Amino acid sequence: MNRIFHARIVWYQYFLLVVLGVNAFGFLWCKNIILATLMMLFLIVVIEQIIHTVYTVTADGLLLLNHGRFIRKKTIPIAEITSIRKVHSMKFGSFSVTNYLLIEYGKGKYASVLPVKVCHTLPASFSEQPAPLPCAVSCLP
Repeated sequence: MNRIFHARIVWYQYFLLVVLGVNAFGFLWCKNIILATLMMLFLIVVIEQIIHTVYTVTADGLLLLNHGRFIRKKTIPIAEITSIRKVHSMKFGSFSVTNYLLIEYGKGKYASVLPVKVCHTLPASFSEQPAPLPCAVSCLP
């Protein structure tokens, strides 16, 4: 049985939507149709990416990272995952701009995920790593 988990929408994605929308409206207001159309196409791609980003754990032992229809899927065998760490993008004192999970797999390969829910339990294979895991990975046998 496959388990599907959705991605969290972070503040800079909202900011990008506002900037693209204001630019599209501004270009329409100034009757610059080509640039307005280009901004609207960017807006469609970004909205599609935000809505359709999902992380799937399959029964075959794969972690699928799907970032929408316009971006290629990334497939990670769960057996190849060496570490999962909770990372802060920028810190100002105790305030962190963005928190995400960094998955290290294979030989020096990394993938970042922003799951909505993060479990604080680790499976036996990751017992040496003290970081939280996405609920999908922590529920595997």
